[in-house]
Amino acid sequence: MFVLRPAELADLPQIESIAARSAIGITSLPPDRDRLADKIANSRYSFASEVDMPGEEAYFFVLENASSGELVGTSGIAAAAGFHDRFYSYRNEIIVHASQELKVSNKIHALHLCHDLTGFSLLTSFYIDPAYVDSDLPDLLSRARLLYVGEQRQRFADKLAAENPGVCDAEGRSPFWDAVGRRFFNMDYPQAEQLSGGRSKTFIAELMPQYPIYVPLLPAAAKLAIGQLHPDGELPFSILMDEGFEADTYVDIFDGGPTVEARVETLRSIRLQRRMTVSTNMPDLAETIECEEALVSIVANTKSQGFRSTIAPVVVGGGAGAGNSGDKVSISRKVARLLNVDDGDAVRVVPLDAGNHRLKGASW
Repeated sequence: MFVLRPAELADLPQIESIAARSAIGITSLPPDRDRLADKIANSRYSFASEVDMPGEEAYFFVLENASSGELVGTSGIAAAAGFHDRFYSYRNEIIVHASQELKVSNKIHALHLCHDLTGFSLLTSFYIDPAYVDSDLPDLLSRARLLYVGEQRQRFADKLAAENPGVCDAEGRSPFWDAVGRRFFNMDYPQAEQLSGGRSKTFIAELMPQYPIYVPLLPAAAKLAIGQLHPDGELPFSILMDEGFEADTYVDIFDGGPTVEARVETLRSIRLQRRMTVSTNMPDLAETIECEEALVSIVANTKSQGFRSTIAPVVVGGGAGAGNSGDKVSISRKVARLLNVDDGDAVRVVPLDAGNHRLKGASW
């Protein structure tokens, strides 16, 4: 079984290995031991803090094989993007140029440097071991964060955003960066990303042109790269799109990759999740997954510092008309131990397959 939990300092060697394998463009996983150690320390402080409103907190999760202790993935949340500095993006715009005398009107695609997403909570640091790409674990890695957001609403903004790595080749050359950013910085794209290292991009934005960039004036390769994904970004991007994020408005100022955004209450996992009371009367049998009444779900405890989430079969109890907080959910004792919960404790549950026809019925 696998469990998503907060990162600990003892995880640093494995996280350092993960960061070295992550794609160029994921600046929130810098391949730098000292920065990663600071990231873990800041995360531990954030999980342990009493928070009334989102601030400089950053929450860093790891996905662990509970049997072997091997880490197979990471994900995170920054409570408030641009808390110390403005959070910059390019906003896709259509600018109309018209001449009444010539009776000519042209609509031109332009990119406008903006900080509209400042203050949004930011989903970060997604990485999954390639061996598990075709499993359910990417959903756990991405969506369990939303259960934490749902439980700890005071820690996060009402809107979420996520940057996604844009197009670059095996040597790290980005056509968008070469056409735009490189004109104002005498450095390659990987150098610029390393200099940023997941920190504020204000130092980049301050030297970028403040006027709109007219897309038709860019080279063909740069135009094609706007809003396009690096292959390593396709999986996390698809999960976020299934959740209900929108990807048409903003792109990253480094590589032109899509930046998605959404209101928390509109997201699928937030709408479908329920807060329930645990009953540990389900047998510890693999056959339980095939049980007609069982629904394979993402289950998370309601703790902060001791947050745990996993995928497990559950049987929903509680009668019709019962309030969400009073509903019962049955899990096995093995799952309960993994989540560090017992009978009577609260958990948050969301079906792994939100398209399951049973969700339309009384059982959910």
